[in-house]
Amino acid sequence: MNLSSRYIAQVGIIASLYGAITIVLAPISYGPIQLRVSEALTVLPYLTPAAIPGLFVGCVVANIYGGLGLYDIVGGSLCTLLAAFLTYFISRTKKPILAPLPPVFVNALGVSFYLHILFKLPYWITVAYIAVGEIGACFVLGYPLLLILLRRKKLVEMLKL
Repeated sequence: MNLSSRYIAQVGIIASLYGAITIVLAPISYGPIQLRVSEALTVLPYLTPAAIPGLFVGCVVANIYGGLGLYDIVGGSLCTLLAAFLTYFISRTKKPILAPLPPVFVNALGVSFYLHILFKLPYWITVAYIAVGEIGACFVLGYPLLLILLRRKKLVEMLKL
């Protein structure tokens, strides 16, 4: 892995943005019904591998603040990490519409697993709640963000490591 200054800066910026957005919007960012606006950033691994650790660290920070304990800190952060890796691999398809899919599926199935235990809700209902929030964040917010960034060729080249 290339640990250049640019890479470390990108990781830090993405982590900070994810954590700050989640915490500032805390009332809608946590629980079985959530719209975690920061999940819009989960399309960034499509552009740069630095987004993988950036999203993971940002999610760890946000989930420490969230108050749901180790389930969320470990489980939610590992779901974000897996989704980020999958989004990075999807970038090889050159089909940006696919970039929001991994976070939607991984979080809908993974985060719902421990949220249904914590909140004593039926699993598939929790999957539906999380999926709706993820679709809102990833497709309604994240996909347009990705398209805007892809149109900025100089910015995309700057993000490449």
